[in-house]
Amino acid sequence: MARTLTSLEVLRTERVSPHMIRVVAGGADLAEFPDTPYTDRYVKLVFPQPGVDYPEPLDLDAVRRDLPRDQWPATRTYTVRAFDPAAGELTIDFVHHGDSGLAGPWAAAARPGDRLRLLGPGGAYAPRRDADWHLLIGDEAALPAIGAALERLPAGVPAYALIEVEDAAERQDLSSPAGARITWLYRADGGPGLVDAVRALEFPAGRVHAFVHGEAGEVRDLRRHLLDERGVPREQLSISGYWRRGRDEDGFRVDKAAERDAEQRAAAAR
Repeated sequence: MARTLTSLEVLRTERVSPHMIRVVAGGADLAEFPDTPYTDRYVKLVFPQPGVDYPEPLDLDAVRRDLPRDQWPATRTYTVRAFDPAAGELTIDFVHHGDSGLAGPWAAAARPGDRLRLLGPGGAYAPRRDADWHLLIGDEAALPAIGAALERLPAGVPAYALIEVEDAAERQDLSSPAGARITWLYRADGGPGLVDAVRALEFPAGRVHAFVHGEAGEVRDLRRHLLDERGVPREQLSISGYWRRGRDEDGFRVDKAAERDAEQRAAAAR
């Protein structure tokens, strides 16, 4: 079965902070976009290669069957910051660091009427209502999902968010009915990073539901700390790397596939 592409048009853009661009898109296809319960709802944005003549409507399965790999569209994974079916609007936040990368420069140049194609959504996390307290940890890449989760936290339940960004100019106004305690960490200040900040956090009593995403190396250290040192049960933890320092998304996918293969070989050898 062919994968269904959602084709939208950019409605407006906004510079949320010096390095974060918000793109709001809409269109008739949004009526078929599933309104899932997940706050880490993600989509794969599809970027056609310049100069390649693709069939319309774009059929990715046909493209991969009929065209050489170097002509396949590129895909980049992004979290849906907000979805408003009544207004017909889908919002995605893009980290932008100049001309490097693919999606960030696209967002910086996007204008109303530009086409935005995507696959999805996926997702697996939403704040559990039976948790005694909530913990949200991440960097700029995880900030859209953290922002969405904060808005869905149950009122009256303690919640802590630790968010690492470049400097104070990258802070965002985040709201939460739970009155979450939000701690911003700034790399430019040379202070403690996410791992040290989590180590220093006094955990409340009770069962935590944790969302931890960001750079793969930091996430690895946080996983060990939460599972082995804090004793957080694995089923109460949503944790994975969103990106790896020094690798683009294509390279990161290769790394993750190699790691999965190694884990499967090791498990089979036991």
